[in-house]
Amino acid sequence: HFLGMRTPTAMIVGLVLCPCGLLLTLTGTLAPNWRQVSLIPNQPVDLVWEQGIWDMCSERQSSHNRLCGQADELGYFEKVPVRAAQGLMPTSLVLTLLGLVVAALGVRCWQKEPRHVLAGVAGLVLLLSGLLSLIPPSWYTHELWALPAPSDSTLVVGYSVVLSYLGSCLEILGGLALTLSFHHYCKE
Repeated sequence: HFLGMRTPTAMIVGLVLCPCGLLLTLTGTLAPNWRQVSLIPNQPVDLVWEQGIWDMCSERQSSHNRLCGQADELGYFEKVPVRAAQGLMPTSLVLTLLGLVVAALGVRCWQKEPRHVLAGVAGLVLLLSGLLSLIPPSWYTHELWALPAPSDSTLVVGYSVVLSYLGSCLEILGGLALTLSFHHYCKE
């Protein structure tokens, strides 16, 4: 059986929340929808630009014709919050994967007792990765209206930011749950 009675609840919580967080932050990192720009002057009314940290797409809402790889004429990708997201999001993803590997070794369901120190270290790594992936969507949201866009267009937060936020929070909570393993170790 996978998780016997010997596996503490906090470890199970960490091992459930962190992979969910990883999926959300991965989607948030890859999907080109950190910001939506609509009602762009001198453009069709139903045209929406979706801007991510790697790509820019335009979509006609009426026909759902979608074109990605749009030219960045306003220098959007040059801006610091976008650059920071390009560095921090992948770094966080790698750290999350590393943390999950260490967590799996720490929880070690095929052993009689979990390795509390390893699980605790994994918790710290996952906590750090969660904090790293929390910075870009927070900073981006703060700078949303300052990032280059056609004047008089309407700007809205895209779903990628929301997913990145949620993923980060799940990783932070999961990481905190796993760091509780240190408590067990200290009791010994």
